[in-house]
Amino acid sequence: MAASEPFTPGTPPLFTVNESVAESLTGHRPVLLNLLDGFVDGGQVIKTISETVLEHCEHEPLVVFDHDQVHDYRSRRPLITFDTDRFTAAEDISIVLHKVRDGHGEEFLLLAGPEPDARWELMLSGLQHLVERFDVRLTVSAHGVPMAVPHTRPITMTVHGTDPELIGDQRAWIDRVEIPASLSALLEFRLGEQDRAAHGFAVHVPHYIAQSRFPSAAVAAMESIALVSGLALPIDELRPAMATTLTEIENEAQQSEEVQRVVAELERQYDAFMERDADLPSADEIGAEFERFLRNRGSDDDPQGF
Repeated sequence: MAASEPFTPGTPPLFTVNESVAESLTGHRPVLLNLLDGFVDGGQVIKTISETVLEHCEHEPLVVFDHDQVHDYRSRRPLITFDTDRFTAAEDISIVLHKVRDGHGEEFLLLAGPEPDARWELMLSGLQHLVERFDVRLTVSAHGVPMAVPHTRPITMTVHGTDPELIGDQRAWIDRVEIPASLSALLEFRLGEQDRAAHGFAVHVPHYIAQSRFPSAAVAAMESIALVSGLALPIDELRPAMATTLTEIENEAQQSEEVQRVVAELERQYDAFMERDADLPSADEIGAEFERFLRNRGSDDDPQGF
């Protein structure tokens, strides 16, 4: 039996809970993996992780949100297929909180779908309510950010969260910087105000391939999520695609002396920083990478992104 839960009297409910699925979570204190697809996701990290988990793990819908209340159709129009003389298919927009079973049989929650365009405060209230209702012990997010790093070096990431013990001695890659907010970032902030554990990984994706899918970044994110949460995620399912993509990028780079020079300079900067001989990226540099990424969004057809 499903139950709807409105948050403002006289307004339609924001979401519907599958109560029979909810009952099975009683006493579990699950991890919540927040993979709302925000406006910045270099290398399609969010999409790759979400698709991989839902494809290879047993799951069922726990909460279905009324996306019609929060989606701006004129800003992000769903795709529709026209074939010869008729429309044959339409893209389905949905925001769903799934109950998922990992490789060891542990149940966790996965929030997937497009980031809401409107009514963020209502959405945040709803998500905080669900975190409390299901007694979520840890909320984890991940996404990709374009950075001046080479694809030939180990993946790095900016680690953030509400619990300093979870962050530990992770290397800091940037100093204080103001960036456009995402709903996921605001959720982490609000959960921190409630003394709830929330953690996130901003995976550094080479800026020259940030528009394309970069499985190496998704693998790095999933490994970090597994380490902090204890979940057994289907990481190995992505390793063949990771190897293939790296080979494609290398082959493309070998055809351009200019690209080789760029990669070589990025390698020099990366190695110097890892030895703590280089300065942290400035706020202006980080902001410029964000702006560049946003200007060039939407070019998913080029597998290499050069």
